[in-house]
Amino acid sequence: VLWNLLGNAAKYGRRRVTVRVETQGEEVDLTVSDDGPGIPPADRERIFEPFARAAGGRRRRVEGTGLGLAVARTLVERHRGTIAVDEVPGGGARFTVSLPLR
Repeated sequence: VLWNLLGNAAKYGRRRVTVRVETQGEEVDLTVSDDGPGIPPADRERIFEPFARAAGGRRRRVEGTGLGLAVARTLVERHRGTIAVDEVPGGGARFTVSLPLR
């Protein structure tokens, strides 16, 4: 999961990729963000489907199968967690994985 999120951030980010890990009560949150074009709100759920690609600015000539985020979501959910994407203030994408500590 982390490998996929870091790879995507490196592909789409312009200069900065940030990784953050925090505990929140009985959960641990892993956040990977970049300073790239971001993901349009309409695509933020769809990108977790197999073979999905984001429309708009995040669409570059980047190789890949479109399976990484679908696999990441499956793995996270099998460990009773969640994965979501939103926008970084000022632009970019922020993926947050929340997993139970136990």
